[in-house]
Amino acid sequence: MLDSAHETHPPGESRDRRPGAETREPTIARRHTDTPPPIDADEPWMRALHADTGYLLYRLGLRSGQLFNTFLQESGLRLRHYAVLRYLATCEGALQRELSARLGYDPSAIVGLVDDLEKLGFAERRPAPDDRRSRIVVLTEDGRAFLRGTHQAGRRVTDELLTPLAPAERETLHTLLVRVAGNGLA
Repeated sequence: MLDSAHETHPPGESRDRRPGAETREPTIARRHTDTPPPIDADEPWMRALHADTGYLLYRLGLRSGQLFNTFLQESGLRLRHYAVLRYLATCEGALQRELSARLGYDPSAIVGLVDDLEKLGFAERRPAPDDRRSRIVVLTEDGRAFLRGTHQAGRRVTDELLTPLAPAERETLHTLLVRVAGNGLA
């Protein structure tokens, strides 16, 4: 899941450069309340869009992002922060350029996201073991604890999104999405 287009001020992408801004609290979570209406396949004007798989995937992505961001809002994080934390949980640390390349985020966005995660105590920058001039981003114990607490929430979001599907259908959908993602989204 990637961050939805409904985010009005993605963290890390637009920084406040006014004097004194560095002492302000991070503006991490912004909530956009414009939830798209449900798709009604019986509406004549919707039939063409409903027949378009790409559009349906787009709508599901938006809804999934909205549901997960609503859960994350209490923590002050957005889905993009969560993706960085999840990636860091799989390794011993990563250079910011590696995070950018692996997650598909602009390098300047990664700087802001890591800044936000550091302020919350979920990640920290450390000297790279093989090059002291470089710094790697590592997950802290607080970051690991946060991720443990989000596992059930992620399942609830998925359950809500996929309510109409039987368990076998959910598994099939997941398998197909992994295959599609492996063919160009990674």
